[in-house]
Amino acid sequence: MPDDPQQKVAYLTNLRTVQEWIVTPQLKSVAGVNEINSFGGYFKQYQVVVDPARLIAYGITHNQVRDALMNGNQETGGAVLELAEAEYMVRASGYLKTLDDFRNIPIMTSEAGIPVRLGDVATVQLGPEMRRGIADLDGEGDVVGGVVVMRHGENALNVIEAVKAKLREVQLPEGVAVKVTYDRSELIEKSIHNLKHDLIVE
Repeated sequence: MPDDPQQKVAYLTNLRTVQEWIVTPQLKSVAGVNEINSFGGYFKQYQVVVDPARLIAYGITHNQVRDALMNGNQETGGAVLELAEAEYMVRASGYLKTLDDFRNIPIMTSEAGIPVRLGDVATVQLGPEMRRGIADLDGEGDVVGGVVVMRHGENALNVIEAVKAKLREVQLPEGVAVKVTYDRSELIEKSIHNLKHDLIVE
């Protein structure tokens, strides 16, 4: 864990991103898993900090900025193109990927015909979402965690074993590891063992 506060935030943001975009989708694909409740770290955001003075200078409203953002980050479906007895779906992908993509979103065109872009009226930056909780492991500092929630009526042991198998398959970035802190299967197996013992005694 880095000591520098900014590096620490970046580190925990990257951990949460790995959790949300690599671990969670793969675990949700396991039969019997309903959802993954994630906690800890920082959730990465693209933040647009609007400058009110610039808005007034250009005569732009907050609604125009919001509409420009929504319209500039979409995927649009097209028609079907038939070529050589094969059909191809046509679509336009307009998802924003970099900070410059955000800055270049056009909001309006001035009377002189000059486009006013988002970067002209706002600061666009990466930053963490407001934190609502923290996770700590063994008193050693911040971590990112998740709880696997099973579907109602499923066989808990089967689901747990399937989750463990999936975790072994997950390809994590270098330096990132998954540590199991609570495994319900041990409690279930001991309960079954105690029940068998009591039935035999009876």
